[in-house]
Amino acid sequence: MTLKLAIAQLNFVVGDLAGNARKIVDAAHQAHAEGARVLLTPELSIAGYAAEDLFLRPAFTEACDDAVKGIAAALADLKDMVVVVGHPTGGSLRSRSVAVQMRYNAASVIKEGRILETYAKRELPNYQVFDERRYFTPGQGTCVFEAGGVSVGVLICEDAWFDEPAELARAAGAEVLAVINASPYHVGKEGERVARMADRARAVGLPLVYAHLVGGQDEVVFDGASFALQADGAPAMQAESFKEGLVFMQLERSPQGIGVVAEPSAIAVPREAEAQLWDALVLGVRDYIGKNGFSGAILGLSGGIDSALVLAIAVDALGKDKVRAVMMPSPYTADISWIDAREMASRLGVRYDEISIKHTFESFKGALAGEFKGLPEDTAEENIQARIRGTLLMALSNKFGSIVLTTGNKSEMATGYCTLYGDMAGGFAVIKDLLKTTVFALARWRNAHDPYGTGASPIPERIITRPPSAELRPDQTDQDSLPPYDILDGILARYMQDDEGIDEIIAAGYERAVVERVARLIKINEYKRRQAPVGIRVTHRSFGKDWRYPITSKFNETAGAQKP
Repeated sequence: MTLKLAIAQLNFVVGDLAGNARKIVDAAHQAHAEGARVLLTPELSIAGYAAEDLFLRPAFTEACDDAVKGIAAALADLKDMVVVVGHPTGGSLRSRSVAVQMRYNAASVIKEGRILETYAKRELPNYQVFDERRYFTPGQGTCVFEAGGVSVGVLICEDAWFDEPAELARAAGAEVLAVINASPYHVGKEGERVARMADRARAVGLPLVYAHLVGGQDEVVFDGASFALQADGAPAMQAESFKEGLVFMQLERSPQGIGVVAEPSAIAVPREAEAQLWDALVLGVRDYIGKNGFSGAILGLSGGIDSALVLAIAVDALGKDKVRAVMMPSPYTADISWIDAREMASRLGVRYDEISIKHTFESFKGALAGEFKGLPEDTAEENIQARIRGTLLMALSNKFGSIVLTTGNKSEMATGYCTLYGDMAGGFAVIKDLLKTTVFALARWRNAHDPYGTGASPIPERIITRPPSAELRPDQTDQDSLPPYDILDGILARYMQDDEGIDEIIAAGYERAVVERVARLIKINEYKRRQAPVGIRVTHRSFGKDWRYPITSKFNETAGAQKP
C-alpha cells in the first residue's frame, strides 16, 4: 500500500479569501494530476495568518466558511482526493439570553465536494506574537480520516507541542500525524520545530508530516521549510525555506507500520543562519510592499552601515528599478559619506539623488533664533536635521507613491538613539529587530554572497569599517552617547530578549553602571517605540507584539530601589 501526499507550502494574503481559495484549488488540481491523494494546506490558509481582530467580526468568519464550501464544490471532480484546509469557523450560542460568538481555529477535511469533518485546534498559544486566546475557543475533539488505506490524524500547530492531542489522535486510530502550521520565523526557529516534532513523533510512535506557511504578514515572516519525520524522529523530507511550492512524499505500509518515502534530494541542504536571516528580511520587504500595493521604496542613504544594509535588502527584494536612494547632506556630513553613498548606489544601479538640507537647516535655526537666544546648540539642533530629512522623504513618498523605509536598528530603538519624526519617520522598519552587531555581520555576509543576482559586494568596505556616526554635529560618533556596541548588544540580548535580571547580567561580567544605564534607557524610550513604524520580526523577542511594557511606570529593578 502506497499513498502519495502533498504539502501546499503557499503564501497567502490576510483577508483575500477568493485569492487564497484559488491558490488552494489550483494546488489541489496540480497535486491530484501528479498522483497525490492527500493535500495539506497551512493553518488558517483561507483567512491568512494572522487576521487579528478581523476574527472578531462575524461577517469575516462567515465569509471564511463560505470560502471553504466553495473550495469543496470546486474539488468535487477530484476522485479520491482529500484536502485539509485551515480556516476560522464559528457560530452563535445563547447563554443567559446573551448571544456569544464561539470561534475556532479549525481544519476541514474535504473530499469529492463534501466537508467530511472539521477539527478545532485544542491548544491555543498566548505568548510572544501569539494571541489566539483573544480570538478562539479551544477545541475538544479529535480528527482522523482515511485516505488510500492510511488513517491520518489532523493536528494544528500548537497541538503538536503538547502530549495530549497527539495521544488522542493515536488512540482514535491515527497511523500518521498531519500537522498544519503557521509558525512565525525567528533565528533558530526551524531547528526548534524539527527537534520538538521529532520528540512528538517518538513519543507516539507515529510518522509526522509538518505543513507550513510561507510569506510575510506585517511584522512576522513565515519561512516554509515544511518537513516529514519517521516514527523514530528521523528526517524523511525537508522542503526549502522561504519558497512557495508543492512538496510530495509517499506513505508506505510495511510490517513495521507506516513509513515516509521521499527522494534523497527531498531533504534540503541546511543553510547558514545569515542566509536564512537575509531571506526573511527580503521576503518581509517584498510582501509588505507588494501586498499593500506600494509602487516601490525610497530611503535616505547616509553613507552609514544601517542605510547601506537596508538598501541592499530592498534591491534584493524589489529590484533596482523600484528602489530610490536620497542623500541629504548637512553641514556636518563628511566627504567620505558622500563618496560611499554614491559608490553604493552606483554598484546597485538604483536612482540616486542628493538634496542638501544646509539652507533648510539655517532657515529653521533662524526661525527659532529668538527662542533659542543665549542657549548653546545641543540635541535640539541635531534633531532638527533629522526631522528635515524625514519631512523630505515623506514628501517624496506622498508625491510618487513609494513607501519610506526607515533604517534604525534594534540597538538604537532600545536606547532611544533615534529621532521621533526624524529618522523614525517612514512606513516600514526593515532592520528594527537587528542588533547593531548583527547589522555588521549581515553586511559582511551579503558582501560575500549574491543570493538574488543583484550584484556581489554591494556595500563599500569603508561603510562597514568606519566608526558609526549620526553626523549631526562635528566629529560625532555613536560611542559618544552609547556604550561600545559589543557591550551594549550583549546587555540588550540578555535583558530585553532573554529577560535576564540586572543582577544576573552583572554577574555575567558587565559593569553595574553600564547595565543600569542601558536598562534605564530602554525604560524611558518606550514612548518613542510606540510611535515607530511596523517592521520585520526576526528574533524571538522583538519590540512590538513581543514587548508590551507601559510607558508610564515607576518600577525600578535596581536592587534596593523599591524600599519605602
